[in-house]
Amino acid sequence: MSRLEFAPKLKEVEIVDIKKGLGVFRPRPGRRVAFADLKGALRKAGYTLASAEITVAGTLAREGEYWRVVADDTGQHFALEGADVERLLAGAVEGSRVEAAGDWQTVGEKTDARERIAPRLLKKTAGEEKSRPAARAREKPETAVAYFVGARFVGGLFEGERHFDAPSETTAAPTAKPAAPIRTTPPGLTVYKGGAVTPRIYFVKQHVGGLEVRRQVLDISVSYTPTPRLQLEAEVPFARTSFDDGARRGAGFGLGNVTLWAKYRFYRSVKTYGDRQAAARVGLELPTGKRDAPKAAVVNAPDFVRQQLTPISGGFATHFDATFSQAGGRLIFGGNVEGVVRAERAGFRTGHELRANTDLEYVLLPRRYDTPGGELFVILETNFVWRGRGRMGGAVVDDSKATEFYLSPGLQYAAQPRLVFEGSLQLPVVRHTGAQSLKTDYNLLLGMKYLF
Repeated sequence: MSRLEFAPKLKEVEIVDIKKGLGVFRPRPGRRVAFADLKGALRKAGYTLASAEITVAGTLAREGEYWRVVADDTGQHFALEGADVERLLAGAVEGSRVEAAGDWQTVGEKTDARERIAPRLLKKTAGEEKSRPAARAREKPETAVAYFVGARFVGGLFEGERHFDAPSETTAAPTAKPAAPIRTTPPGLTVYKGGAVTPRIYFVKQHVGGLEVRRQVLDISVSYTPTPRLQLEAEVPFARTSFDDGARRGAGFGLGNVTLWAKYRFYRSVKTYGDRQAAARVGLELPTGKRDAPKAAVVNAPDFVRQQLTPISGGFATHFDATFSQAGGRLIFGGNVEGVVRAERAGFRTGHELRANTDLEYVLLPRRYDTPGGELFVILETNFVWRGRGRMGGAVVDDSKATEFYLSPGLQYAAQPRLVFEGSLQLPVVRHTGAQSLKTDYNLLLGMKYLF
C-alpha cells in the first residue's frame, strides 16, 4: 500500500483492530485517491480489500440531478450516491462547505472511472473553515483533506510473511501473526517488495566417545521478496569450534558453506484474523566453507570424526523443502519436510538427510490484542533428522548413520512491527547415532529479525 502515490508511510497507517483487519490512514497532501488502486495494490500483495470508508471535506457542487463533493487541496470530485443522499442534503445549496463520510468505491474503469461515496454522515461546516480540512476524526494531523476510516483488509494488514508475511508487509497492511517460526521453515514471504535481515547465533554442545565439542555459530540471512509469491535469500554462516579429548584441547574458526534459497508460495487462503499458506523452497549450498580439519596429532579421533569439527558437512548440496502453516486467532500451526543431497569435498561428506519439523505457536501477550506490536509468542517445535551413511576418503563410513528427534521450546517477541527477538533451546529426545557421528546434547539459538 505504501507504494501507492497517495499512500502515506507505513508507520502512519494506524491499525485499530487487528482481529477484524481494520486500519486508518490519511492520504498524502495534494494527491488524488482511488479505491480501485488501493484494492489492486492489496490484491498484488495477497490480500482482499473487503470495504473502505472515506471522509472528505470540501465544497458541494451539482451536475444535473447529482451532487458531488469537490475536495479541498486536490479539487478531486466525489459523487454522492445512495438512498440517503437527498435526506442528508435537505436544504443544502451548491457551494456549501460539507464533510461527507461513507462507503467508498470506484465506479467505471480507466477514463470513465469516478470515485463515489454512499454517505452515512454528511455534516455542514462553517465557511471560514474552508482553508482547513474538515475531517478531524481520530485527531489526525490536518495536512490533507481526506482520510480512510475503517478500511477493512480481509486476512489482515501486514503479512506477517505472518504479520511479518508481520509485522511486515511494506505494500499491504499487518496479519495477526509475527515473523516466522524459529527452526521450522515458514511458507510466508516476510515482506512484499522488501526484505529482512536475520542474524542468529547458536551455542551447541556435542560429544562422541570421550571427545567433547562446543560450537558457536553466527548465521546471517538476508532475504528479499520481489513478487507476492517469490522470496530470494542468502545464508552465510561463521563457526568457531572448540574440542577437548581429555588429553588435548584446541579450537578453530572459519566460514561455513553459503546457501542460496528461492521460495515460491503456491497457495494462500486468507480470512479475518487467520490464514493458510503453502510453499516450496529450493536451496543450493555452495562449497565455500573452511575444510581443513585438526590433525590426528591434535585430536585423538578417526578421520571422519575430525572432519566434523570443520564448519562444513561436505561440498555442494541441494536442499528441497515443502512447508505449510495455518493460523486462526491466537494459535498457529505449521510444518515442513526437507531433503538434502550432499556431494563430497576432498573426499568427505556427511550422509544425505531427511528432516521434518513441526511448529506450534500461541500469542500469549498482549491479552487485549487489537493492534500489532508487542506480541509475545510461546513456541514449541519438534525436529526430526534422519541422516544416511557418510563418506571419507571416497569410502563409505558404516557407523555414521543417525536418527534423531528433538523438542525445541522457544519464545519470540515482536518489539516493534519491524523488529523481532527470539530464543529457542533444542533438546534431544531420541538419539540413535553411529559411533562416528557427533551427538548433540543441546542447541541454544538466540536471534533477531529486522524487516526493511
